[in-house]
Amino acid sequence: MSASNRFFWYELMTTDVEAAKSFYTGVVGWTATVWGEVAEGSPYIIMNAGDRGIGGIMRLPEAVKQMGGGPAWVGYIHVADADAKAAEIKAAGGQVYREPSDIPGVGRFSVVTDPQGAVFMLLTPQGQGLPPAPRMTTGHVGWHELCAADWHGALAFYASQFRWTATTSVDMRDMGTYQIFSMGNGDEGGMMNKMPDMPTPFWTFYFVVEGIEAASERVKQGGGNVVFGPMQVPDASWILHARDPQGAPFALVSPTQ
Repeated sequence: MSASNRFFWYELMTTDVEAAKSFYTGVVGWTATVWGEVAEGSPYIIMNAGDRGIGGIMRLPEAVKQMGGGPAWVGYIHVADADAKAAEIKAAGGQVYREPSDIPGVGRFSVVTDPQGAVFMLLTPQGQGLPPAPRMTTGHVGWHELCAADWHGALAFYASQFRWTATTSVDMRDMGTYQIFSMGNGDEGGMMNKMPDMPTPFWTFYFVVEGIEAASERVKQGGGNVVFGPMQVPDASWILHARDPQGAPFALVSPTQ
């Protein structure tokens, strides 16, 4: 199965790279390797699940700070042509925060938003890359969740741009509908309307761990904050939402309690 039109890389921009590396290796079980340096001499740390990189950690750019941004995870969607796709997203009502440019030895990327303001990245990588790991592989991302201003509109956008499809929906009563979607390989994420106190739409990524209760304790022991859960969800897996010590939101999912 191709990685095209799917989230396939995840990146944490943070105020303390070394502290974040220590936290996530302890909580998720990743191993860390230094890939090189990025802006201002800060290292880029690749986080590995087994022998496979799944994402990176880098210093929060000053330009993001000046725009009011804080530590956060962002996801990269694999596209065949970053320039063409950035133009299509802009024409569809999204924004291009960073025009397509090259990362030497990696590929061509762009920073964009959907029409409702949720940030994500585009990347046209050099080379073929690896096929996606099976969902719920430990250390990988097992779920992708969008809190949107209008999930119907958001789904229509991602369907038009990346051919994602709606699968089933869950009635969450007062919280509305939770719409599950596929990027081409079964249920892989969900969309819902954000709560009124959430300032802008955003993506949350769920990292797969073994045993949610033990992982919850590791979050606390590492200086993070569990803000929701653990709880069991309809597919029988267990989830929690948390913030790391620098304040970046993230989530964990486990097949077991």
